[in-house]
Amino acid sequence: METKMKFNIKRSVEPNNTFRVDSVIGTYDLQSKKIDEEFEGEIVIPEKWNVGVIVGKSGTGKSTIVKELFPDAYVYDMEYKSASILDDMPKNVSMKDIAKAFMSVGFASIPSWLKPYSVLSNGEKMRVDLARSILEGKETVLFDEFTSVVDRHIAKVGSLAVSREVRRKNIKFIAVSCHSDIIEYLEPDWVFSTDEMQNLTLKKKDQNSMSRYSIHQTKVSGTFLKSITI
Repeated sequence: METKMKFNIKRSVEPNNTFRVDSVIGTYDLQSKKIDEEFEGEIVIPEKWNVGVIVGKSGTGKSTIVKELFPDAYVYDMEYKSASILDDMPKNVSMKDIAKAFMSVGFASIPSWLKPYSVLSNGEKMRVDLARSILEGKETVLFDEFTSVVDRHIAKVGSLAVSREVRRKNIKFIAVSCHSDIIEYLEPDWVFSTDEMQNLTLKKKDQNSMSRYSIHQTKVSGTFLKSITI
């Protein structure tokens, strides 16, 4: 039985009166400094799933929506203190399991395992974060800005590796991104677009093709409302 997660999130921001704020209001003839936003819709999730994607342009409410709907799954700003990332992994897992997790997300440079997190490249940091989330044993893992800071080749290869690993471990993984090019590599069970505030259907293509899925919009299940009060 599918799950329908409705949301209607309203936010209002009003900065303090400062010289710069007042200068902008005066220069651009704004009647008010108050900014109102509203995000409304419904995400439909199938009963059985492992990979979901929330995709949309910047400013369409992706982060706001997932923090509201999936607060316990949200992965952000992990803390790394050790001189080696190996020692930042959960204490209750074996070195064999750590190595397997690193390999499964495409972090296969063994010398890099000995480095501190701070000196890793953006692509390596993303993979370490993914491996650590898998090792921590969360039932549902949600990554905001997934693959946003890595080049698109690494993004696609990493997406394929993550898709395989979360299915193998039967983890629920949600990728939140402004990039739609990773969808066919993640092979998700559901996709929600914040551009139109609606679920997208995934139509299977030729099984022998790397591009196994194409996206087709379904009827609108929600509306996106965003206004600035001026």
